[in-house]
Amino acid sequence: MPKKKEMADYILPLNINGLQGRMLRMPAAKSRKREILLIYGHHAVLERWAGLVENLIDYGNVTMPDLPGFGGMESYYKVRTRPNIDAFADYLAAFIKLRYKNKRVTIYAISFGFVVVTRMLQRYPELAKKVDMLISFAGFMHEEDILYGRTKRRVYGPIARFLGTRPAAVCIRYVGLNKPVLRVLYKTFPNSKRRMVEITPEEFDLNINFEQVLWQANDVRTHWLTTGEFLKLDNMGRHIPLPVIHVVSKNDHYLNNLKVEEHMRQVFGGYQQFVAPTKAHVPSVLATKKEMAVMLPPGLRKLLNGRVKV
Repeated sequence: MPKKKEMADYILPLNINGLQGRMLRMPAAKSRKREILLIYGHHAVLERWAGLVENLIDYGNVTMPDLPGFGGMESYYKVRTRPNIDAFADYLAAFIKLRYKNKRVTIYAISFGFVVVTRMLQRYPELAKKVDMLISFAGFMHEEDILYGRTKRRVYGPIARFLGTRPAAVCIRYVGLNKPVLRVLYKTFPNSKRRMVEITPEEFDLNINFEQVLWQANDVRTHWLTTGEFLKLDNMGRHIPLPVIHVVSKNDHYLNNLKVEEHMRQVFGGYQQFVAPTKAHVPSVLATKKEMAVMLPPGLRKLLNGRVKV
């Protein structure tokens, strides 16, 4: 089975819609026919999810593409397109049509990744026929799913959009995204401190090093403009005739899990839930294969181990 340190051997260049990035393509650990498309969240590079990939290859071949403006991929600004959720949905639809022409696919989408997948299935309903299993980890559907009151959402939205302007983004990128500033932020602000809840004091500096890589790999304007979209999100517009398997983080500090369930039941053709015993929204950026295993609860593993639908 491929080891985490060998992950680089499975990363390929990706060029789609005029934008260059990277794509992971890792073969299954055993003779498996399942094709798994892993869509990462809002704060990621491919290497950040190595531990999850090592778990998923027990059940199928794993493909994980960069998204425009994330993971080091060129942003939508290069092709004069605003980086909104519709644009990401169009990109993902194009990727699936190119990559899985004659195959069905299991989609595992994390947080923001699930927002994009949902919008894609609403804009391209014909793609639902290609999906044999749809899995959400800490995904969400609507602005009300976020654990901010209406007043906070109305205040934070314009702030996020301001931070997504070119002058603000340049300032943040070259002044704010360095180790001294990040160290202060992650020790001071409540939401930032919660992201460190699984990190030991000895691991703190290693975590800050990786956080700097993550923040600098992602386009600042894209990050903040999509954050602004979360705060006014509404993915409730169109029914999707697929069941969703939703894995909730037991101690999610961003999402109201009851609201998420209510909204998913209204949109999808079925709903099944598993609970991940994590202390945060998603596991730490330093999480190993063993630590990432919480993202595949036993019930979900049983489903993934089942026969692939043709």
